[in-house]
Amino acid sequence: MATNAAAAAVDPLSQLSLALAAPADSQEQADLLATLREQLENHPSLSILCSTLIKTLAGAGDSLLKRWVLDLLHFAICRSNLSLDARTQLADQSLEILAGLLNDGNVNTVKVTVQCFPTVYALLFRSLCANRNNRRPWDILSQAKGRILEYVWAPNVNSGVRLAAVKFMQRVILVQTRGISDPRLQNKDDPNLSMCPTDHPFISVQGLEAEGMKLLEGVVRLIYTSSNPDVLSAIINSWGNLVKKRPALVEVVVTTLTQWSPARLEGQPFMVIRSVEKSVRILLTHISRTPQGAPFMSQIQSALHTQAARMERAAAEEKARKAAAAEASRKRSSTATPVTDAPDSKRPKLEHEPTPAAAGGPAFDFSSLPATLVTDMIVANLQAFTENALIGLVQAHRHKKATAAGANAAVAAAPSVSATPPPSIPTGPRASSAAAQATATPPPIPTGPRASIPPSEPRADRKLKSATPPPRAPVVVKEEPVDPLKMDIDDEEMEYEPDKLNLEMSGDAEPVDEAEAALDHEMDAAELPLSDFKLPAPRELDDDERDELVRKAIARIREGAKELASQESPLDAGDGSRTSPADMWMLLLVRMVTRVSDPASESGEGEGGQEEQKGDEGAVVRRSEIYDRQDRLRHALCEYIMADFSGRVRLATTWMNEEWYNDRIRRQQDREWQPNYETWLNQIVAAYQTHTDGKDRTFSRFLLDLPHVPQDILTLLRESCVEPDRRQVGFAALREFVSQRPSLRGEAMNMLLELTTHPDKITRGAAINTVKRWIPDGQPMADMVRDFALQLLRRLQSRPKVTQQEKGEDKEMENSEPADVKGSEQDKPPPSPKANGVDHDEDMENTENMEDGQLPQEEIIQTSYLPEQLELPAVDSQVLQHLELLFALSTRVPEFLDEIFAAYGGMDVSVQDTIQHLITPLIRALGPTHGKLLTLLRTFPPGSESLALRVLTIFTEHGRPSAQLVALVKSLINERDLDARFLIPIIAEMDKADIIRHLPRIVSILNGTPEPKNLVRSVFSSIVTVPPETFGKVTSNLPRVRQSELLTPAELMVLLHQAEKEIGLKSAIEAIGICFSMTEIFRSEILAVVMNQLVDEPNLPTLFLRTVIQAVTTYRSLVGFVSTTLLSRLITKKIWTNPPLWEGFIRLAKLIAPASFGALLQLPKDQLRELVDKQPSLKAGLREHVLKKGTNKARVAGYLDIFGEDDSSGRSGKEQSPAVTPAPATPEPLPVNPPQAS
Repeated sequence: MATNAAAAAVDPLSQLSLALAAPADSQEQADLLATLREQLENHPSLSILCSTLIKTLAGAGDSLLKRWVLDLLHFAICRSNLSLDARTQLADQSLEILAGLLNDGNVNTVKVTVQCFPTVYALLFRSLCANRNNRRPWDILSQAKGRILEYVWAPNVNSGVRLAAVKFMQRVILVQTRGISDPRLQNKDDPNLSMCPTDHPFISVQGLEAEGMKLLEGVVRLIYTSSNPDVLSAIINSWGNLVKKRPALVEVVVTTLTQWSPARLEGQPFMVIRSVEKSVRILLTHISRTPQGAPFMSQIQSALHTQAARMERAAAEEKARKAAAAEASRKRSSTATPVTDAPDSKRPKLEHEPTPAAAGGPAFDFSSLPATLVTDMIVANLQAFTENALIGLVQAHRHKKATAAGANAAVAAAPSVSATPPPSIPTGPRASSAAAQATATPPPIPTGPRASIPPSEPRADRKLKSATPPPRAPVVVKEEPVDPLKMDIDDEEMEYEPDKLNLEMSGDAEPVDEAEAALDHEMDAAELPLSDFKLPAPRELDDDERDELVRKAIARIREGAKELASQESPLDAGDGSRTSPADMWMLLLVRMVTRVSDPASESGEGEGGQEEQKGDEGAVVRRSEIYDRQDRLRHALCEYIMADFSGRVRLATTWMNEEWYNDRIRRQQDREWQPNYETWLNQIVAAYQTHTDGKDRTFSRFLLDLPHVPQDILTLLRESCVEPDRRQVGFAALREFVSQRPSLRGEAMNMLLELTTHPDKITRGAAINTVKRWIPDGQPMADMVRDFALQLLRRLQSRPKVTQQEKGEDKEMENSEPADVKGSEQDKPPPSPKANGVDHDEDMENTENMEDGQLPQEEIIQTSYLPEQLELPAVDSQVLQHLELLFALSTRVPEFLDEIFAAYGGMDVSVQDTIQHLITPLIRALGPTHGKLLTLLRTFPPGSESLALRVLTIFTEHGRPSAQLVALVKSLINERDLDARFLIPIIAEMDKADIIRHLPRIVSILNGTPEPKNLVRSVFSSIVTVPPETFGKVTSNLPRVRQSELLTPAELMVLLHQAEKEIGLKSAIEAIGICFSMTEIFRSEILAVVMNQLVDEPNLPTLFLRTVIQAVTTYRSLVGFVSTTLLSRLITKKIWTNPPLWEGFIRLAKLIAPASFGALLQLPKDQLRELVDKQPSLKAGLREHVLKKGTNKARVAGYLDIFGEDDSSGRSGKEQSPAVTPAPATPEPLPVNPPQAS
């Protein structure tokens, strides 16, 4: 740690200085440069240092420093985390030097340079599209591009350079084709021709586009004509990016791949061809799962089926070729050492001989058929017979085979008719013994085991060593029938020593001492006849000796298996039909553990002693000891397997299969047999849990190969899916059970489906990804997933539920009934068990009382992770547990959206609100151009309006709606009675006439709550142009964006007043208040224009004077305009004839007094008298104003008569007119709800 910290603290420049000072191309310099490279990868000075070191590459010879600098430059441009501008600048600085390195003599330097150019070309193209004055980099880049493209087609080019050039050509095609034309949606990391202006001075868009299409044609031609698998794989692997970023070229890619065949790869190894085929298959499958590939689905599926058949034929041909090669190799090895006088070495028969074709019938190669077809044919033929008939056919075949083997053995054992021994050595043990019995002359040397010769007869090898063998009497041996099975066993166990036999028969054996020969003769004479010989009883071993003996045997078997595995030929190992020696040793080892002892025989409970030892406790103890000994063996085997489970999983599988089979056969013989399969399977599973590796798939393969999977193992897998460390193992095993074990499919699928509702998001997501792979075509799993997802959706719909309060009320009503009513009911038949309130026939009542969208209780699915009853108001996490699976499936099968919309109307309001929030990621993933979503917006069922509105809002919250979407919503508004909120997302895209027509409907949603208020504010902001700062002061000739489509602020305010009755006075007041809050738009000069326009209306709006009062309250600068102009014009319009407006006039006059006094004196005397009677506080000011300004004494006297001489006269005036309501001394606040017009 200290060393690393010290290294990190070293300055890169100091480290570089040390590296430059070290001997050139030395190990010391290499170590220093490697350390410096690690420091620079995330160091901020990477670009600066690269810019400095670039110059060292020009004209330098091959050296360690040059290679290091070039690799560092490649990293900085292509793979570092530098900013886009920094990498572009670095590419520009190094362009000329990199172009020169294309002609370097070192192949590795040229390869790394070419690898830099795909990123350099893209970066500089983006930069030069905006830079119209720097032509030189483009010329250098174009020359380098031509030089690199030559490497693709030129012969005798290094393979690494060619592959790098192919990848560069693919990037050139991406750059020189058109991407998304909308500049707001363009990806800056995807430079393309759409970014380049058509009038660029030195970049010809048309020329580059033509060149790009020509290069694409060249790539297609290269796929059809190239025999280089590396080039083909590089092209195919890079086309995934082309399909993603250039949807317009998907048709070219699909057509090319579906028409491709490996004809040009003929002669290449099978594995190489299969690799290219897999690349094609993977890309076609990927395209079929993208929206771009939907139009070509049938073409892709047909090509995939054709390719699958082609790959199966190729695999069968490769297998036949391997078998032929193995057979030829075996024949060559058998003829390599020809010994005419020696018998053939008989090999163990590990596979069936091919059956010759019937005479006269055509020979058909079944290996040319697809494996699935052959399997279906075999199953169909087996199903054609009943079980008894099939068993009879199998027994008849076995009997026929045994009879044929016996006949062959009898022919081989027939005695020779010749009186002299045959000139050659017999090839079978039975032939040699028969010849020895039939002739009086000395028999030929046998090649079989020595046990085939009677012990009383001297052995052949010892007779040859004797100089003068003594005569021996012939022994008559009774001929017995030959057991074919034993004969086969003897054949397997024959001793074969051809070199020794040839030496003895040739007479060249070494001379043997006479004393030794006599000793051999005495030993032969001492041998007893077979009929009198009895094998002595084996010595009884104690438990420790038995365990030690078995352990040594197991160790020898294990070591022997290792040697055989190392000597096994690759052809034999790759042939699935052969049983490898390792498998045979493995089977032997397992059977030693599972079947080595019989408790019944070893405990003395034989045929003759069962009655005597029934009550003997020693037999029970003996049986227990046998079980203990076997368990110790099993425990040792279990420890050996778990020491390297992934490497010994085959042994574990073989062991478990044997244990299962042994339990079955032992249970048939002994009902008290203690089963071992589940016990030791649990031992293995428990041991594996302690050191599990989350990425190891061995355990799932082991479980898949088990003959029987107990319930507790499945439960353990479910628990593993929930634990982070074992999650991958659990899901992998359950997935394999579903796919490959039909007997366990239902239970495993139920576990996976229930896990899709788990509260933990990670576990739920893993389960959803697991089951989603079978959608839409993985039958029958797809239907199971679909039904489960729809049942989860139904859980969210409203259901009738009898509350405890309702039940209590029913009880009270029943108890309060009159006695005569109760007595009359006694004659009725007894109620059902579910009666009297709580247990009444709720199903019948609920069915009758159900509303639309409600479901019967019994049809609702339940999992262990979901609450029995959805609690309302709904919680987001619980609703997500129900719907996340359906949302995930909708990305692959959009028809699930129909089910969501159909069920939405029957859900509780809180559930609906939650769904509107949770569905957002799904809608964004599908996009506003998704055909199914647009269809749903056009045809959504009644009750799902709010969900359709949410979808529309999601489409428009981060961008402008498309013209197609605007037209769709406008037609919906005209055809269906929809909420005004549907207009809000598209109102800004309408023309002015549509805005004016629909705006009152939008404003009418205002109800005093914050949410509608914010919506209307956003609508105003989107449909109103912001006036320039010079509005109302000087004229401006600046262009106006969308002036014809948008409203001016004055037009909006006037519209709100003109449509006040359609909108509603309360909503209109709130909308006008929103306008006043938008002070950056509705400034004082805008309000002056509005008031000026409204005062000229023939019928003044009811809210006009309220707006004027609010305007002068907000902007005091408008007082002068209102007092001098507006009030006078209102007087000329006889404002007092409209009581609500007249009341507003009076309040306005009081608000702006004394500025309003001049205009008030223009009122007729009766109206002026009424005004001062309602607002007495204005009298004093008006009187002073008249006395100060008045010149006509008669008029002044008239006004003074109205205003009075002093306060007392004013009070007397009030007493004389009691009908007039006195006004308060303080100003009243503005009314929130002005009086309605009568």
